[in-house]
Amino acid sequence: MMKHSSRTRSPHAGPVLPLILFPVVWLAAAACGSDPDAGADADTPAVALLTAGPVSDAGWYAGAYEGLQLIGDSLGFRVSHQQTRTPAEFDEAFISYAESGYGLIFGHGFEYQDAASRAGDMYPDVTFVVSSGSRSSSNVVPIIFGLHEASYLAGMAAGSVTQSGTVGMVGGVEIPSAKGTFIAFEAGVKAVMPDAVVLETFIGSWDDVSAAKEAAAAQLRQGADVLIHNVDAASFGVFQAVREAREGGRTAWAFGMNRDQNDVAPDVILGSAAINIPTIFLQTALDWQAGTLAGPTITGLVGGSVEFVPSPAHEGVIPADALARIDEARAAIIAGTLDVPAIDFLEPAAGETPSS
Repeated sequence: MMKHSSRTRSPHAGPVLPLILFPVVWLAAAACGSDPDAGADADTPAVALLTAGPVSDAGWYAGAYEGLQLIGDSLGFRVSHQQTRTPAEFDEAFISYAESGYGLIFGHGFEYQDAASRAGDMYPDVTFVVSSGSRSSSNVVPIIFGLHEASYLAGMAAGSVTQSGTVGMVGGVEIPSAKGTFIAFEAGVKAVMPDAVVLETFIGSWDDVSAAKEAAAAQLRQGADVLIHNVDAASFGVFQAVREAREGGRTAWAFGMNRDQNDVAPDVILGSAAINIPTIFLQTALDWQAGTLAGPTITGLVGGSVEFVPSPAHEGVIPADALARIDEARAAIIAGTLDVPAIDFLEPAAGETPSS
């Protein structure tokens, strides 16, 4: 269902910590204590993270892993991470961590919602947090990142630099949270260039670098000269396609997504629509420790949880007047006077009336 997003944060979200833009860190998949049976003693709070892809993706999963590390480093909690790829593995990992004494378990992605709900029924004293989740209960907490707001600003930037009037979007799996960022990006492009052509491709995978590269190359062949992605490790394929187009003499640019990726491919990335996942995860852990965590937690430009970050390596490519318009749009979104189109995928809690 399409609707405009609210500018009001959840009353349960707690204060959002200041925005910290982390440098790219290349991470070894499933590091950080991947065995839940390594033990969570009764005196040390224990937090676990499940990801469906590698934390070496320099994006969505890397940000979550940094958040887990930040919780461990800042709060002294025991932390553990597992990569899980199938629904059966989601269930197994949630149960294993709950049985091992982990009190707070993050499932980082919309795909974990059903498994988290099942585990939540089985373990009422354990809190399950689902990034981009859709259902709340007493111990299942979705986090809605509001990335569409930053994506809208990236769209404005794209619309201001395209020379061909055609821009492209390469996505992974067409889930509501990913689709919503593209709807917002297109709206941002057309706020600047109403007649722009916006191409969209979902490759059906978050991590297939080859498929993402081919999808990006196909959009470049159709005349796109600015591309954005919403994938995970597959983003490297998008950046490579843009790089090869530039090496062939074309003017082409890319935008990062989910994390500040400006340093991932600094030769081709003009800016990033970024989520400050580490500090959001840390705040979630603090609220859980205080006994105040409840869902859904809704974040966005308000409080600096998401942001559009222009690349300092390409200062001047996005015109100064365009950056000024982006600043005005950012202020209007925060003030609640500019509604960014989004997909509302939160399901009503028991007893609530569905929104229209």
